[in-house]
Amino acid sequence: MRLLFRKLSYKTKKVENSQMRNERRVIKRKRKKVRWGRVFLLLFILIGGILGIYLYSQYKSGVEQSRKSVGDKQDVYEFKGKQDANGSTNILILGSDATGRDKPRADTIMIGSYNKSKGTYKLVSVMRDSYVDIPGHGKNKINAAFAYGGPELLRKTIKNNFDVDLQYYAVVDFEGFVKLMDEAFPNGVKVDVEKRMEENIDVTIEPGVQQLDGEHLLGYVRFRQDAVGDFGRVERQQKVIKDVGNQLVSISTVPKLPKLVGVVMPYVNTNMGTGDMLYIAKGFVSKDNRNIETMRIPVNGSFEDKRVSGSGLVLDIDQEVNKAELQGFLAK
Repeated sequence: MRLLFRKLSYKTKKVENSQMRNERRVIKRKRKKVRWGRVFLLLFILIGGILGIYLYSQYKSGVEQSRKSVGDKQDVYEFKGKQDANGSTNILILGSDATGRDKPRADTIMIGSYNKSKGTYKLVSVMRDSYVDIPGHGKNKINAAFAYGGPELLRKTIKNNFDVDLQYYAVVDFEGFVKLMDEAFPNGVKVDVEKRMEENIDVTIEPGVQQLDGEHLLGYVRFRQDAVGDFGRVERQQKVIKDVGNQLVSISTVPKLPKLVGVVMPYVNTNMGTGDMLYIAKGFVSKDNRNIETMRIPVNGSFEDKRVSGSGLVLDIDQEVNKAELQGFLAK
């Protein structure tokens, strides 16, 4: 019996020792995992911090680079916009030669629309000679609304005529466009110029495929002194915006984005915060298909040229047709 008891005790101790060794091994492995997990976490925080500092320094570098030319002063605009009923974020985008002018002109009027749930990006060009009712000022060309009352009156004009809500505005000085293009594309932007252009654009552009710097690219998208006038200009603007947008998020230019944002921001007067911009830009940068759908107001067959006393030659538009077309385009 004693011998049997000893054998059983020996086996029991042996099992217990084996279990203890296994438990110690498990504890050691867990400790190693915890240590390595902490190391990886610290490395992640360190790399993220360095990257954040780098991105911010690049942004500030771009801002300071532009502020040497434009300074800090910007007009303060009231804007009572709200989100579109379809859940889209609609932005009133205005191109203006604002620098040094008391009453800058809205040379370009666009509506940019982003719908997160649908993943869609849309761009509507509203021709500046469209003859519409401007609240408190009677009928006139739509770009007169900006001169009368800034982005807010233009927002009201679009709402009253087309029943489209605009949540944000962005007034972009043309000089900022030039600075952005030169910084992003030091070798120029490839464009197939269809004809010789020089009248009222301060530069001369020859026909053919070429690399245009910022100043010449601006002249290209502003040119309207030909048979198709503003219609050709709107078409070129939409084409260049789509092409440049895709090139800006290419592998070669993505690292430049923080500085590019900094370069252009002193030339942009907007009620959008940094978070709003990142919210919209994030989807565009990460998407494989960055298709920007475009539209023009007025649509084909919905207007006629008309000369009006005090306004000159205008586009007399069919308001109901264009209202329905615009709402349908933004909603789909």
